[in-house]
Amino acid sequence: MSTCSLEHPNGQEAESLPAKRLCKGECAQDGSVEGGGGKASRAVEVSIVIPVHNASCWLDECLQGIVDQDYTGSMELSVYDDASTDGSRAIVEGWRERLERRGVSMVISGHDSAQPRGVGHAKNQAVSQSSGKYLCFQDADDVMMPQRIHLQYEACLFNSTSLIGCQVRRDPEGSTERYTRWINNISQDQLSTQVYTSHGPTVIMPTWFCSRHWFQRVGTFDEGGKGVPEDLLWFYQSVGQGGGVVRVDQCLLVYRYHQQAATHSVLEETIWNLRVAFLQERVINQWESFTIWNAGKQGRKLYRCLSSSNQKKVRAFCDVDENKIKKGFYTYEESKERPKPQIPVLHYRDASPPYIICVKLDMTGGVFEENLKSLHLEEGVDYYHFN
Repeated sequence: MSTCSLEHPNGQEAESLPAKRLCKGECAQDGSVEGGGGKASRAVEVSIVIPVHNASCWLDECLQGIVDQDYTGSMELSVYDDASTDGSRAIVEGWRERLERRGVSMVISGHDSAQPRGVGHAKNQAVSQSSGKYLCFQDADDVMMPQRIHLQYEACLFNSTSLIGCQVRRDPEGSTERYTRWINNISQDQLSTQVYTSHGPTVIMPTWFCSRHWFQRVGTFDEGGKGVPEDLLWFYQSVGQGGGVVRVDQCLLVYRYHQQAATHSVLEETIWNLRVAFLQERVINQWESFTIWNAGKQGRKLYRCLSSSNQKKVRAFCDVDENKIKKGFYTYEESKERPKPQIPVLHYRDASPPYIICVKLDMTGGVFEENLKSLHLEEGVDYYHFN
């Protein structure tokens, strides 16, 4: 897995680049914003979009990362403060002079209501008040590396209808080890084929970079508030509209793990239901029949959650567990059909593609991966990973 440090690529501490222009963003005191940059007509290439809610302990590092960017085009920082009570907005405002000296204009707005309105709302407001041709999404608790914007900008020029991500370094090191390895090491093709797994978007939200044109085509983030996975919903909408997924294969972001992160408010069952719906829409509805790889808990749960028409397409479960295989079939006890459906359980060598694979990756010391490889199948055609 790739690693990265907080130093400039030449090993020296990054220095601020000379100021290119001074442009003070307008601050909307009531949180109201105008789309596409408000009243002023400003030629900005990249808008850095940061939603903020009680992020005071991380903001200095986050904003220093912006100052240290080696991108030479015009940049703007667009911050929306979602009812912070810890002085976050004042900290951001305190960076205005340093940012403008670097040539980064800044626009800040927000609200001070009793309750935050959610990450989706904050992101939409920050995008709406910004003016850049390209959008660089950043979480307030993460740190971008000096090359991030210029490398993702260059990638976006050649992939104008794609979502651009990058490799990351997890902080603290070793947290969510399997997830981090997956983020950094799945292939470019798997960025599109593994969108149904429980890991979520194949390029993570704090690394997103895209053109404003593509963002507007896909639409705004869901504003359902706490418990709504607005990033996953937007990612699915982007993929569903034919958008590509691209990763810059360099570590360009320090991605923090902590218990205050908004992602912890999203229930696993919410994610599961969205994944099943997307899998059915994009894959299973187009198949005449298929096999579920895993006759255990996760495979049976997937079967039960399918529409009745797609349940009828399941020709078999497959597994390596001899006890399940000897039993011969799985009976869907909750079914109202009579007789109750009984689906055969086969050894994976005796089953037929295509497969929906409900086996966790990177959990069997490579045994499952070797079994799958032995069948000489093509991911995205003969099988999709779901777990």
